[in-house]
Amino acid sequence: MFPPPPLDDAAVVRRAVNRLGRRMRAERLPDGLPTGKLAALAHLYRSGPGTARAMAAALHVQPQSLTRTLAALEEEGLVTRVRDTEDGRQYLIELTWRGFEAMARDVDHRDAWLRRRMATELNDTEREVLRLAAGLLDRLAADEE
Repeated sequence: MFPPPPLDDAAVVRRAVNRLGRRMRAERLPDGLPTGKLAALAHLYRSGPGTARAMAAALHVQPQSLTRTLAALEEEGLVTRVRDTEDGRQYLIELTWRGFEAMARDVDHRDAWLRRRMATELNDTEREVLRLAAGLLDRLAADEE
């Protein structure tokens, strides 16, 4: 017989975040962006143009795997590479309007699902608590400095 799952705060939060993450991924559009591409586009949207190396570090992925993702995104016209004006040896990756639209379509679909679930499952106070918890989760997810 296996021991019961741990009930400490960290384990409870980890399980809930993982379960919601899996459910959000399951709610993607049938022709939606794969998770890696969506993460890259969302990072560019939030942070602006950046180098592939900086993006890989921010996304906690290997530069080699991000290079393949970025090449595919560039081929699809979702990002462009432009020479860095401050360091001509490097290229900056920029989100295109088409990339923004693809990301927004996917995100809007998932947000609509979550909005419906929150409206039907949670009362006003619970929604506000969840909003506050989201800020706390963002703080926990931030890189340690």
